[in-house]
Amino acid sequence: MRAILLDIEGTTTPIDFVFKTLFPFANARLEDFLRSHVQDAEIAALLEELRTSHQGHRGDVTNGALAWADGTNEEKIASASRYVRWLIAGDSKITPLKTLQGKMWEEGFRNGELKGEVYPDVARAFARWKAQGRRIAIFSSGSVLAQKLLFSHSTAGDLSAFLDGYFDTTAGSKREGESYKKIARAIGVQPQGILFVSDVGEELDAAQAAGMKTAHSLRPGIPALEDLRHREICSFDEILPAQQ
Repeated sequence: MRAILLDIEGTTTPIDFVFKTLFPFANARLEDFLRSHVQDAEIAALLEELRTSHQGHRGDVTNGALAWADGTNEEKIASASRYVRWLIAGDSKITPLKTLQGKMWEEGFRNGELKGEVYPDVARAFARWKAQGRRIAIFSSGSVLAQKLLFSHSTAGDLSAFLDGYFDTTAGSKREGESYKKIARAIGVQPQGILFVSDVGEELDAAQAAGMKTAHSLRPGIPALEDLRHREICSFDEILPAQQ
């Protein structure tokens, strides 16, 4: 294998880290963050993207309790906050939502309020794979910014020097084979030379269809697949150990 492509939740990081730590952190600070940054060009652009997304929904969203009003900044902030929480409740992965969350997490990571939780075997596996001359990349539904923050401010220290690439939903759906072909081209390795590790069977199926090797991550709380179409691993210690 010339490269390792990794999912985050349930693979490098406990499955509940995002829902138990990152989402509540952003939810509690949403209005204050928007109020502090509403004049920033980047945040203003994100708010406009969210408003456009909001308009694309049916009347049951665009009217009533979730109606969008932006006559004043406070109305815009209130409207965006309601819509963002509605998206989160529906486990939406649209890019402006993920980017906004990433911006809020950035403040938390940089001021020390947040640390990216990784499993104990992650840092030593990264060091081992790099010593073997392999490339390491991340493919997650979380934004590239959020990925970089998690690994540069992790519980195992700054792991960013080990990583050669970060990919999010802008690369495509994690359940479509074309996304994995695109990533392979981006990191300069043929799909057959890449091992993709994830806890989600449908993602592994897509990577396999693209030509990649696969491994199903069976971290604590992750159910086994009904069949054995993908190799199962419980720790990165099982992937390309030092003697190989």
